[in-house]
Amino acid sequence: MSRVGKAPIKIASGVKIDIKGELLKVEGPKGKLSFNLPTGVTLKVDAQEIKVVNDADSESTALQGVIRTQVQNMVTGVSTGFTRELDIVGVGYRAATKGNVLSLTVGFSHVVDFKLPDGIQAKVENNTHVVLSGSDKMVIGMVADKIRGIRPPEPYQGKGIRYTNEHIIRKAGKAAAGAK
Repeated sequence: MSRVGKAPIKIASGVKIDIKGELLKVEGPKGKLSFNLPTGVTLKVDAQEIKVVNDADSESTALQGVIRTQVQNMVTGVSTGFTRELDIVGVGYRAATKGNVLSLTVGFSHVVDFKLPDGIQAKVENNTHVVLSGSDKMVIGMVADKIRGIRPPEPYQGKGIRYTNEHIIRKAGKAAAGAK
């Protein structure tokens, strides 16, 4: 039995929970999210808590902790939101936002325009620090990964797009030809 799956989820103030059959809808000040619950897992909503309850079969037991974490992320996302930060490292590398498009100048012969999905906002600080924010944790992580994939950090000089506080293992360059 999952200990994580048994823990109740506290509902923040201003968050509305609506369960219709297997569809869960969560609404709060930061947005609206919905999720289809798999069969074998149900939610019980008390006054200010949600509990994830499973059937006795092994498949639903295995899903209980994952579903609980997904619901917890939805409640947290619509109440406080999530952020993911990226740093751009390199001479002449920079970013700018134009509406819902993130324009990246990262060493290519052209500017790369990345269209942000609905519900995700980008803010650029000092031309090299990008802050992504939104209510869906999974979508923010996927968008951050796609942006990082445009120019991943390389191991010799460390240039590229990296997560803030990401440590890049650096490699030594070529040794001198006459050194023995």
